[in-house]
Amino acid sequence: MCWSATADLVAGTAVAAVGAACVARTRHARDLPLAALPLLLGAHQLVEARVWHTGGGTGPATLAWAVIALPLLAVWVPVAVWCAVPDRVRRRLLLPLASGAVTAAFLAHALATRTVRAEIRGHTVGYVLGLPHPPLLVAGYLVATIGAFLLSGDRVLVLLGLLVAVGALVCGALWRLEFVSTWCALAAVCSVVVWAWVGRRSPAAVAV
Repeated sequence: MCWSATADLVAGTAVAAVGAACVARTRHARDLPLAALPLLLGAHQLVEARVWHTGGGTGPATLAWAVIALPLLAVWVPVAVWCAVPDRVRRRLLLPLASGAVTAAFLAHALATRTVRAEIRGHTVGYVLGLPHPPLLVAGYLVATIGAFLLSGDRVLVLLGLLVAVGALVCGALWRLEFVSTWCALAAVCSVVVWAWVGRRSPAAVAV
């Protein structure tokens, strides 16, 4: 995240607490993966706080951060949305699911065969991995994550998708080299919208 380890620590703790509350509040097993998203993203920010404390580099915290940010989220988000939506909506999520699976496979292979390095750049953190065909991978990643929310048919999830999409544009414009870090931080903050989604869920809302 921008600014400092303290900012990551505070934001991560707050978002993770919201995520834990979302999980505890969830009434349907099929909603659990999506309800747990703020918990995962909050923990992700706590991992980056550790990256700050170690001064970046190629240590375990850097690798853990990259695994969550890259292949895991590319799969987690579309699968979580697919689980939560009614059966009649699932067909439209096939594109984000496929995009996430393919993108995650390439990203996982890159992490297994290359060394990811974190660089402290003033008030941001940049992650260097040397990915092949980065524009294609970024496009596939955004289709999987943002696309899943936008195609969900749920007003709250569509709002979350729009917020994250705007965040991607802003982070890409302002912090091109630190895009992944800054966008993940913004996505973590936006994910607290899941609290509203969990709260409005009812047996009728998840009827097939």
